[in-house]
Amino acid sequence: MRLFVAINFPETLRRGLWSATESLRAGGLPVRWVQPDAMHVTLKFLGEVADDRQAELTAALDRATASSRAVTVTVAEFGAFPDPRRPRVVWAGVSPEPGLELLQHRVEQEFGPLGFPPDGRPFRPHLTLGRAERDARASAFRDLENLLGGVAFAETVTVASLELMRSLPTRGGAHYQPVSSGRLS
Repeated sequence: MRLFVAINFPETLRRGLWSATESLRAGGLPVRWVQPDAMHVTLKFLGEVADDRQAELTAALDRATASSRAVTVTVAEFGAFPDPRRPRVVWAGVSPEPGLELLQHRVEQEFGPLGFPPDGRPFRPHLTLGRAERDARASAFRDLENLLGGVAFAETVTVASLELMRSLPTRGGAHYQPVSSGRLS
């Protein structure tokens, strides 16, 4: 099974973000947009994992969350990786609060010894809104920066749990299913 550790946000935030980004989707960009129920922040991508490791991974998630407090974050700002002129990912930013960074570090510490080494890239918390189509030309994104600048959305939420998620490929894109959850104190 294909797994990752994530923060899932309340449906009201995801629906509000979907509404606020309508102008992006209406812009005619060659992007596959993520549906609201699939929006999350990935803290650790694990990849393909044998089914019999689920208990071990749930225990690691429990250890990572056991001594961690709930953290308040703000979803705001919009951008693209690596940049709006030639994007691979269009995203909504999540405030890089010290508590969130510490939580992500705890996840790395607990999963590292189980064969999931740190990513090596700096942690840049975000919700993926869409992925550029592979064969898209750079010229197709000439309006992206202006479109991103026109999105008005900011919402603050308290993150009270992390989830071990399973990614199930479907014809319409990946579907995500919680496998286990770790509560933050």
